[in-house]
Order: sequence, then C-alpha cells, then structure tokens
Amino acid sequence: MLCLLASSPAFADEYLGKLSENSYNTDSTSNAYGQYGSEYSDKSINNSYGRYGSEHSNDSPTNRYGEGLSIYGDDDG
Repeated sequence: MLCLLASSPAFADEYLGKLSENSYNTDSTSNAYGQYGSEYSDKSINNSYGRYGSEHSNDSPTNRYGEGLSIYGDDDG
C-alpha cells in the first residue's frame, strides 16, 4: 500500500492517508467520509479548495507546476 506524505522544509512531514480504492478504510483517499478522502477535509487531496487538493497550491498533486506530495510504501508493501 502506498501512503501520501506532505514534506516541506517549512513544515514537518504530515501523513495524508493511503492511496487505496478501499472506500471503507478510514485512512483511504477513496473514503469520502474519512479525513483523507473527504472533499471537505483540510488533509484531503480531494478538497479542491484545500492545501493538498487545490490546483493553485504548491503542495497539491493537481498543480502541474507545484512540488506535489511524496509517496512512500508502508510495511504492507
């Protein structure tokens, strides 16, 4: 499973959930009701107005000119 991590010199690393299609996993970016998948959560890449989902944010994977996010594998693979 792959995990998202915001990594910036100005901020400490911040865990942003697991890249997963499992909509029932509480850490999944596909869980529309979880903090990492909700379109309203400030820690979600699915929040188009948030730091990690906005196409204008330097930390967002949807900003083609930004830094994006780091992706790391966890112990499960």
